[in-house]
Amino acid sequence: MDRIPILRMGDFLLVTIQIDLYDKLATNLESDLVQMVNKTGARGVLIDISGLSIVDSFMGRILGNIGSMSKIMDAETVVVGIQPAVAITLIELGLELKGVHTALNVEKGMELLKEKIGSPSDESPQDEDSSE
Repeated sequence: MDRIPILRMGDFLLVTIQIDLYDKLATNLESDLVQMVNKTGARGVLIDISGLSIVDSFMGRILGNIGSMSKIMDAETVVVGIQPAVAITLIELGLELKGVHTALNVEKGMELLKEKIGSPSDESPQDEDSSE
């Protein structure tokens, strides 16, 4: 298996990683996701890593890269399903997943994506207060 499936759900792309990733598969995922964001115009990327028992510094960097590249292409990235041991490892390695939001599970991740891509300027309160 040389590719992780990427599903399109409306404005979002959903990736569920069920196996531990080796380096080539991780770089393929990074490339495929960025190409799919470009091709589909997706506004959000949700990556479920609940199937991963280990996230090393390379995989952490790949997740950060996906978040940064997606952000440049006007898409938000949410990673869900981080196991406690994986969270501890990420912190111990000093990895900050810049450009990546996190949520507990897929449902909460989808809610977060919907919030993030919602109308960027919801009725500005200053407009109502400007008439004295």
